[in-house]
Amino acid sequence: MTALTYDRTHIWHPYASLKDPPPVRLASAAEGVEIVLADGRRLIDAVSSWWCVAHGHNHPAIVEAVRRQSEKLCHVMFGGFTHAPAVELAEKLIAFVPAGLDRVFFADSGSIAVEVAAKMAVQAQTAIGHPERNRFLALKGGYHGDTSLCMALSDPDGMHTLFKGIMTRHFFAEKPACAFGTSWQPADADSLARMLDAHRGEIAAVICEPVFQAANAMNLYHPEYLRVMRRLCDETGTLLIFDEIAAGFYRTGPRWARDHAGVTPDIMTVGKALTGGHLTLAATLTSARVAETISNGTPSAFMHGPTYMANPLACAAACASLDLFASSDYTANVKRIESAFARRLMPLKALPNVVDVRILGAVAVVEVRRLPSQADISDVIDTHGVWLRPFCTFIYAMPPLISDERTIDRIAFAIMDLASRPPDTTPADSDFHE
Repeated sequence: MTALTYDRTHIWHPYASLKDPPPVRLASAAEGVEIVLADGRRLIDAVSSWWCVAHGHNHPAIVEAVRRQSEKLCHVMFGGFTHAPAVELAEKLIAFVPAGLDRVFFADSGSIAVEVAAKMAVQAQTAIGHPERNRFLALKGGYHGDTSLCMALSDPDGMHTLFKGIMTRHFFAEKPACAFGTSWQPADADSLARMLDAHRGEIAAVICEPVFQAANAMNLYHPEYLRVMRRLCDETGTLLIFDEIAAGFYRTGPRWARDHAGVTPDIMTVGKALTGGHLTLAATLTSARVAETISNGTPSAFMHGPTYMANPLACAAACASLDLFASSDYTANVKRIESAFARRLMPLKALPNVVDVRILGAVAVVEVRRLPSQADISDVIDTHGVWLRPFCTFIYAMPPLISDERTIDRIAFAIMDLASRPPDTTPADSDFHE
């Protein structure tokens, strides 16, 4: 039995059925912007393996950092121990994030980092005598992960509707409609203001993906929305959480998506590109004020502790990744990526199946009325040698930040080909999201 045959019979893949699983390709290696298949073919990784491979695959500096650390300490529980890679990473990360976010909790995935952020908000509210403030205000169109609390904070009509029965009900403002790059319309924040005013006595924090709502909407919205959000939170004693897991580390142009607005949250989550996509690691950062509030409460301990918290190998990878971010001009490279995508993809707006084209930094989204067939998607991947993973009604690219113009052109040509193909008219069993 071949590896692919065994895989198809026994192994679940993300958002896939075992009854009639979608095709998978057998990867044997990866280097730079390319994934190498077992048959020798190479595919440009146009989605950075779900948005995390910022510096390219198998970057020598990160691989070497992990190798060196593996010879000394692969793992030790973080309860009762610390180690040099965690301390070094905390120091580098605090210097890299917005000023004032100088307390760090290490998590083992982005979803867990969001869960930690929510628990911080509730424990902080409880510590100042407001245990009733234990719910959240989120945005329709948002996505924060696949664990239970993260699902409950994501768009209630998005990919997790099947699980509504097991989720705590939170509050949701309308999805921001004022697009990035357009004139600000103050009415866009009216729903947010109404919901926060009506439920301020119950809400511990507001949570959002700043500027870029990723996996549920691929929505790029006006930065002024964040300024209004910060003001409303301050007026109501509500904490503000920014989920920068997808949009951070230069993905939308500046270092952080919040930089578009110049707004600092009370709590911020980071992940994905933190290790350059080499190992799983995330972090939740907060201010001294929030940390001291929690620590002065009862209990004074923050009640969370993942088994693999601050794994030394992952911390070593993250330290090397942050060094690469610090020593590279990713802002300039992302501007080049943005310009190349805009030049190639904006004309697709004229196609009959295309609803919109949205580009910001190293994010390119072509929204269609209906995706082409799976056969057409596979054909485009094989023809152009470009790995794309469209979902719902979105054909998108979020390539490694090291991508040169030739790489971006190849990705754009693949997207142009796919967007030009006829939509699939076969009734869908379900629309799975990322």
